[in-house]
Amino acid sequence: MRTFAYCRVSTSEQTTKNQIIAIRTAGYDIEDSRVISETVSGTTKAMSREKFKNLVEHKLEAGDRLVVLKLDRLGRDNIDVQTTVELLLNKGIKIICLDLPIEDLSSSEGKLMLHMFSAFAEFERNRIRERTMEGLQRAKDNGIKLGRPVADDTTKKVKRCKNDGLSQSKTAKDLGISIATVKRHWKKLNDA
Repeated sequence: MRTFAYCRVSTSEQTTKNQIIAIRTAGYDIEDSRVISETVSGTTKAMSREKFKNLVEHKLEAGDRLVVLKLDRLGRDNIDVQTTVELLLNKGIKIICLDLPIEDLSSSEGKLMLHMFSAFAEFERNRIRERTMEGLQRAKDNGIKLGRPVADDTTKKVKRCKNDGLSQSKTAKDLGISIATVKRHWKKLNDA
C-alpha cells in the first residue's frame, strides 16, 4: 500500500512544513515524492485545486492511502468534503484524517465522524463570517470609515507632476508608483 500526504496552506507566507512533521510524527513515514504541498485558499473547492486534482486523477490508485492533517484539507465546506471523500472512497483510496478521533474515514465510525465534524466546521466558519459582518457593521455604526485610506499625499504629488507638464508615464516613473495609480489620481483631479 502506497501512502500519500496532502498538505495545504492559504498564503505564501505560510508553510506546510508543520503539517508534514505532524503527519510523520503520527507514524506515517511518507516518501518526499508522495507529499503533495499546495498554497491555495481554503475557499477553493478541493477538485479545483491544481495539485490536489492532479493527485486524485493521476497519482492515487486503488489500495493507496491518503493522509491529511485536518478535515478542511479535503474541501471548502461540508458538501465539498463529503463529495471529495466519496470520490476517493469510490476510487478505493483509504483516507486518514489526523484531527478526528477516528482517523480512518473509510470505516463506518469514520464516515459518521466525517459527517459530524464537517458539519460543525461549516457551522463554525459561518459563525466566524457572521461575527465578522457584525463587527464591520458595528464599526460603521460607530463612524469608523472602512476600506483603503484616502491617499491625499499621492494625489498632491500627481497634481504637482501634472501641473509641471509631465506625462502620466513620466509621473509614474518619477514617483515610483504604478501607471494605474497615476491614472486613478489623474482622473480624480480631472473630476474635481
